[in-house]
Amino acid sequence: MRYSTAIFAFLAQAVIGQAEPTPGEDGTYTISAPGIKAQFIPYGATLRNLFVKDKNGKDVDVVLGYDNITYYPVDPGHPVYNSIPGRYVNRIGHGTYTLNGTTYKTQINDGNNTLHGGTNNWSYQFWNVTAASEDSITFSIYDAVNTSPGFPGNVQANVTYSVTNSTWNIKMVAVPDAETPLMLTQHTYFNLDAFKNPDTDKIWDHTLHLPYSPRYLEGDAGALPTGKILTAAPGSVNDFASAADISFGHSVNKTGFADNCGGGCDGYNGFWIIDDAPKDAVVLSLASPFSGIRADLRTDQAGLVVYSCFWSDGTADLKSTQGLAGRDKVTSSSCVAIEAQDYVDGINHPEWKREDAEITGAGETYSWESSWTFGTL
Repeated sequence: MRYSTAIFAFLAQAVIGQAEPTPGEDGTYTISAPGIKAQFIPYGATLRNLFVKDKNGKDVDVVLGYDNITYYPVDPGHPVYNSIPGRYVNRIGHGTYTLNGTTYKTQINDGNNTLHGGTNNWSYQFWNVTAASEDSITFSIYDAVNTSPGFPGNVQANVTYSVTNSTWNIKMVAVPDAETPLMLTQHTYFNLDAFKNPDTDKIWDHTLHLPYSPRYLEGDAGALPTGKILTAAPGSVNDFASAADISFGHSVNKTGFADNCGGGCDGYNGFWIIDDAPKDAVVLSLASPFSGIRADLRTDQAGLVVYSCFWSDGTADLKSTQGLAGRDKVTSSSCVAIEAQDYVDGINHPEWKREDAEITGAGETYSWESSWTFGTL
């Protein structure tokens, strides 16, 4: 979403009159409010821990990450744990797009495509902490032209995270000095059981409801949209709209679940369109009967990427706040990444008419806003 504004005006106000914030002894910045505590690091503007209350009133850390914050920059897998990729998230088909008659080539880093802008995207960068209080923190970044190949212009951006009454709020703005693709997200990985359910570490026991999203983008073997927009029939593999209590794993044994996310990926890695949602409506609900935690998402974005962590290979460690004796790794299909954003590869599909949302002009402000509210079943 974009609004015309004086360049950098909003970005500047976050730092005026603010004392320089400092992290805790473990290198994290902590904000808290009743029912919620969140901890962040500057690398990737990353959420490391998110503690919310379960059905017994106990604190549960519901997002993935690492205890050792020095591992984030050197992790060869770089799963983009709870950070801000950019300046154009998800895939750019075949690493190319055309803007004002000029064809730009971006780094191929995911099969035949560009993923999240390449291997030097914003989730690989150390952001500046420009403001902090007990319940809010702001990270800022300056992205120079071609920091990631194929993106014209310089971009100044920030993200403000705040918490209140069991709710995590996220607001992002970005201002370029030349017309450029801009599409951001908070790339959040959840397991609402904190891997403590003795019966399973998989995510399939959770429920998922997308009340305004029967339609989704058809993907090819590389999870790149083909251009077709499909509608999920009730009870089909990609249906999470027809009822409020659909198990995330309702189709594990159905025909079509295997390779549903392409390239040998069983499960989900697709984009669901949000249609006709009222302002401030809950567009996604994720819940766990084991922990009793329910997470409700509100967003101003056009859709949602849902990825069921198929490619987690059992080598990544869980945090000390998670897991059980004998269970200390992130295994395949044991988490879900949820990313509110605009249409995947919309810059290469003029038939979708996403230019106003995905191309930002010089001096214009790109804006993104979402919130997660946590409660119990």
